[in-house]
Amino acid sequence: MNFVFISPAYPVTCTHFCDRLHRLGVNVLGIGDMPYDLLSEEMKKALTEYYYVGSLEDYDQVYRAAAFFIHKYGRIDWLESLNEYWLPTDARLRTDFNIAVGTRSDEISDMIRKSGMKRIFLEAGIPTARQHLVEDFAAGKAFAEEVGYPVIVKPDIGVGANGTFKIRSEDELAAFYEKGTDVPYVMEQFLSGDICTYDAVIGADCEPLFESMCTYPPVIDSVHNDEDIHFYTAARVPDRLLDLGRRTVRAFGADRRFVHFEFIRLTREYEGIGKAGDFAAMEVNMRPAGGHDPDMMNYARSVDVFSIYADMVTTGGRKVSGQGQGYFCAYAARKDGHRFAHTHEEIMDRYGSRIVMQEEMPPIDWPSMGRYVYMARFREKADMDAYFAFVLG
Repeated sequence: MNFVFISPAYPVTCTHFCDRLHRLGVNVLGIGDMPYDLLSEEMKKALTEYYYVGSLEDYDQVYRAAAFFIHKYGRIDWLESLNEYWLPTDARLRTDFNIAVGTRSDEISDMIRKSGMKRIFLEAGIPTARQHLVEDFAAGKAFAEEVGYPVIVKPDIGVGANGTFKIRSEDELAAFYEKGTDVPYVMEQFLSGDICTYDAVIGADCEPLFESMCTYPPVIDSVHNDEDIHFYTAARVPDRLLDLGRRTVRAFGADRRFVHFEFIRLTREYEGIGKAGDFAAMEVNMRPAGGHDPDMMNYARSVDVFSIYADMVTTGGRKVSGQGQGYFCAYAARKDGHRFAHTHEEIMDRYGSRIVMQEEMPPIDWPSMGRYVYMARFREKADMDAYFAFVLG
């Protein structure tokens, strides 16, 4: 089996996906813009061959790399980047080389445009915030007055909280329109609540092989208010979120992939959307969660999601059934320039036996994921909450 992996060096968890595929006998063929000598030794061992391109933005270079692999190894069975930014490139390559598995160019729009996602949510009867395509100030003002301030404005195609703003008044709205935007934007009704994700490895016929949930405070506040980062993955997914996640998978036809869907768990009632405690869809991401979220799924559920994904790719199913003990896996990350009550040594002295990972994140992730990360796991939520207070207090 030939698996072409676009950008295997980033995010860092791609190394584990490549390794598990390699262990199952897959030819893992990497195309990336990081020089081969800078790849980790684990990555080098997992790759059958690596083709360096000067820029992944240059489609001609990437196309020639894929054509080279076909000439040398034969037909490409699977092509994936597991990186949201490159999803359109993935789709274009699958189309140009007639790769059977995965989204093609004529199918990708509704999976990357927030306006397209919203349309599918509504057609499928999945609760979601109201949305408006940003055009002129008068229309935006009318929408904001109808749903109430604050409203959220964000690029129709965007990654994470980049370019996203919370607008609290008509004056702020006027300033946004006066400044203008270089790309299409959408405006959405603001919903109060935590972000709860539906993360799943999906097999053939949209059947889930593994499901998980991560709970975050609103990312936009963490980024724009320069707040320290904390969130957690739980061992159990609420039934209501399982139902909505599975319905969303079917609505988008998201078979044979690792997905990361974002929902809001409402803290109050919104007419036509839901009551406090209900879930409303935010957006879909047709790739795994970023950062160390897949590692957190492993620690929370005592499984190996990288192997589950590799099994899905090679067999369409899951070889390992069941799971081990369940935990709350907690992520606490400190940002630069903040003062903390406890030192690194004090954290390790109190929680060293609970900490499963600690490291400095890549600079590109500092705004959204923090700089220095402490990841620990706990049986009880109260113990996890005390850990967050100690590390970030």
